[in-house]
Amino acid sequence: MAKFAPKRGESSGTAVMPAGAARFVDGYLAYLLARASHLVSAQFHARLPEARLSVAEWRVLCTLSDGDRLAVGALARFVLHKQPTLTKILDRMARRGWVKRAASEADGRIVLVRITAAGRRKVAPLLAAAKRHEADVLAGSGGAEAEALKAVLRDLIARCAADSMPTPPALSKRLRTR
Repeated sequence: MAKFAPKRGESSGTAVMPAGAARFVDGYLAYLLARASHLVSAQFHARLPEARLSVAEWRVLCTLSDGDRLAVGALARFVLHKQPTLTKILDRMARRGWVKRAASEADGRIVLVRITAAGRRKVAPLLAAAKRHEADVLAGSGGAEAEALKAVLRDLIARCAADSMPTPPALSKRLRTR
């Protein structure tokens, strides 16, 4: 692999930008969201190995911690995993007694997932730690500013999720036959 020596005025890890210049990514929303998420999440996720949880298991348990049962497909969207991958994670979590799955009474094809008492005990201290971590991250912001940021992010998520909803098969067929 080729190595590049830093240019004059650069260190090996930091490029020098001309005064007043900004990189494209410094104003690009998708990058800013991803970078902030990566930095904030990495700080908290560093605590998970001590609790013997993977990031995916943490996401499942904290998502289910409010007591709602969720369909596997909906849970996959919340925990940012594809459904087949999540199914394997849920298998492992069910063996550990942290979650239970059952067919929906309304539609037997849908599998619902819920957290168990053991799962609640496992995640409870981490939920408290996550709230403390959030408070530390937002310490430089006022409470109103932090709530405004969350509201903007929830709105953005809702709008983007609505735009990315797959076309229902019946409508898709009608569109193809026109």
